[in-house]
Amino acid sequence: MKLNSNTIIIGRNVVLVPYREYHVPRYHKWMKSEELQKLTASEPLSLEQEYEMQKSWREDDDKCTFIILDKTIFEKSNEETVAMIGDTNIFITDKELRVGEIEIMIAEESARGKKFGWEAVILMFLYGIQHINLKTFEAKISLSNSISIKMFQKLGFQEKSLSEIFQEITLEKVVNTEWIKWLNEQAQYEIQTSH
Repeated sequence: MKLNSNTIIIGRNVVLVPYREYHVPRYHKWMKSEELQKLTASEPLSLEQEYEMQKSWREDDDKCTFIILDKTIFEKSNEETVAMIGDTNIFITDKELRVGEIEIMIAEESARGKKFGWEAVILMFLYGIQHINLKTFEAKISLSNSISIKMFQKLGFQEKSLSEIFQEITLEKVVNTEWIKWLNEQAQYEIQTSH
């Protein structure tokens, strides 16, 4: 999405940066993992396809993605590719009703279980509400990914549908003032513009 192509969101423990070409090789390496493919319901892509995907995430009006950086590593190294731990996306599924499907992935095993995903997804919700004007969020999660299901339930999401065929649950959260207030209480962040 061109809207976020120069946006950096700095949180307490994570930094969200636009998905750029130089992130692709590391991202591609992550996505070779069968575990990650299963958890994210993704198919393996060639490096060329991954570059095309990055380009579409950057150009398309209905896709917004950020790479998640470990803030501590980033502050020490000042290298985004060294600090990369995952990504978070919003795919706008209904422009009229302002519905966005949210995804979060902490790809680096060493970064899991540290609440990085929790913080990154909250920052992404706030960005989606304030800058994309989303009114409803959906999350499609593999039934085998109980950690992700529990996290979204703690974030106020409720079951919308269950697919036995795809072994997937769809959770939904309608945005309201109370939830926005709660999200803001969870987060501490600043938004910057990169050049």
